[in-house]
Amino acid sequence: MVEIVTDWRDLPDRLRGAAVAIGAFDGVHRGHQAVIARARAAADRLGVPLAVVSFDPHPRRWFQPEAAPFRLMTTGQMARALAPLGVDRLYLLPFDAGMAAMSDEAFAREILSDGLGIVHAAVGFDFTYGKGRTGSAEGLRRHGQSLGFDVSVVDRIDDGDGLKLSSSGVREALKAGDMARAAAILGRPFAIEGEVIHGDKRGRTIGVPTANVRMGDYMRPAFGIYATRTRLPDGRVVEGVASLGVRPMYALPEPLLEVWLFDFDEDLYGRTVETELVAFLRGEMNFESLVALKVQIDADATAARAALS
Repeated sequence: MVEIVTDWRDLPDRLRGAAVAIGAFDGVHRGHQAVIARARAAADRLGVPLAVVSFDPHPRRWFQPEAAPFRLMTTGQMARALAPLGVDRLYLLPFDAGMAAMSDEAFAREILSDGLGIVHAAVGFDFTYGKGRTGSAEGLRRHGQSLGFDVSVVDRIDDGDGLKLSSSGVREALKAGDMARAAAILGRPFAIEGEVIHGDKRGRTIGVPTANVRMGDYMRPAFGIYATRTRLPDGRVVEGVASLGVRPMYALPEPLLEVWLFDFDEDLYGRTVETELVAFLRGEMNFESLVALKVQIDADATAARAALS
């Protein structure tokens, strides 16, 4: 299990002295994994823990509070994605007015050196930091030389098939409903995690009870119907079919993920589930009646089972 640390000040010695990978790491996609692998090599060589330095909220949300939802994962999903990569610790640092005003030199000295006591930092080729984004990967290397830590810079890595291994590449794929491409960049299917809330329960009237999850700050993939796999709190995984969007028939005020779990009839209200969007089946449609909707849902369920088999 990855240990989460939410500050850099006054840390005990046991939480200092790691080799770290630094970045937002939203999605922990294959490009991010390459940076973490470089930090892991340093951690193994130096005999120190491996850690990731990231931020909460995402700096983009801090600087653009009115921006459209864009996140690819929650903190919990990030920690779970980091665990198989050998990460011991996640420094999830508060991105606030004080940090936003820090110069690149102050960030390197006060947070990385004095606070976390790092011995090595790995960053991507396009890494920027500090007030006005004045700091660069090479600039961090120079700061490290004076502060006592090494820096390795990972060049841009693209897949042999031309995939752009970046968070923006994931978002482009999701907007297009290309779940296979998104999964290829991420190294796993894109998944939405959230608490199951009470809906209008119309689905129950036609024999299709759904687990409803608000989208929150997740970016909005293509609206429509998806074949899904949902991880329950006890670890079970249940296949299903989901509607993601505003339901033109009822014009929801905000997008909602509504998952019909196959062969499942248990109360999930108030519990947190994680649903993988495995395949995009079709876009949103309007229906003249509940009968027509039920006919289409049955067809969607058949298509989802085929896509998941």
